[in-house]
Amino acid sequence: MSTLVIAEFSAAGVSRATRQVVTAAQHWGAPVDLLLVGPADTAAHTRITGVRSVLHADAPHLAQPVAEDLARLLETLAGEYEVILAPHNSLARNALPRLAARRGVGMISDAVALLGPRTYQRPLYAGNLLATVENQPGLQLLTVRASRFAIAGDEGQAQIRTLETTPADGRSRVTGRHSASSGRPELGSARVVVSGGRSLGSEAQFNTVLAPLADRLGAALGATRAAVDAGYAPNEWQVGQTGTIVAPDLYIAIGISGAVQHTAGIKDSKVIVAINQDPDAPIMQIADYTLTADLFEAVPELVRQLAPKD
Repeated sequence: MSTLVIAEFSAAGVSRATRQVVTAAQHWGAPVDLLLVGPADTAAHTRITGVRSVLHADAPHLAQPVAEDLARLLETLAGEYEVILAPHNSLARNALPRLAARRGVGMISDAVALLGPRTYQRPLYAGNLLATVENQPGLQLLTVRASRFAIAGDEGQAQIRTLETTPADGRSRVTGRHSASSGRPELGSARVVVSGGRSLGSEAQFNTVLAPLADRLGAALGATRAAVDAGYAPNEWQVGQTGTIVAPDLYIAIGISGAVQHTAGIKDSKVIVAINQDPDAPIMQIADYTLTADLFEAVPELVRQLAPKD
């Protein structure tokens, strides 16, 4: 038996998270296959280290797949695999429970550690507790916190297998996708993230104070839930357990107090820098580097210091 990884990908290739989940899939010591659903350059994905076969399913209704159609497709493949896993994204979180119900098995979400063939750790209470859970025997279905695993390289030689597709479920479909074109990296995969809190006070301050720093560093922009709820930043910028969980090389928290749900979403960052007037703010206790200062003075000065020298 084998392990199947559900890929997330775009025209630029598979996501960083998918490569990390491929690494996680090696845990079971079985051959690993990669499933691409929708239009894809399959040959471009055959070199991922640790992948035996690239499975490709393409049809008009799979160009922008919905959970119902993905679950149907996975059901036709489930008999070939002992484990099916995916990055902890919205599509997998929606499709895998449907498959679990159809197969009469359990499903584990947001696994942060793989402890045995069917034993896992997952966070509770915004990451303040780690629960060790043992799934029932049989098919293992799970989403994985990809940032906990190394990125698979490009030393593989996978075979390509084209799948027969299942009919469209028909009850729901994607009518369109709209994403802001900022020219910045995607928040979930950025190596540097600059985030702001409600202390910035307005949308204009996000644009005039934070954006220049993000531009200097080639960083993605993020925000706390409080800042998003106040209308200072768009929903897609929200970082935290109820937004996007990030794990960049560098996370800069500006004017952020450090609510539990926010810190749960940044704890896998390699380096956290916090700029805050309050030295006792929770974010200052978990940051690797702190600056106790007025953000409206400190950040513009930081931008000036980062400017190219003549």
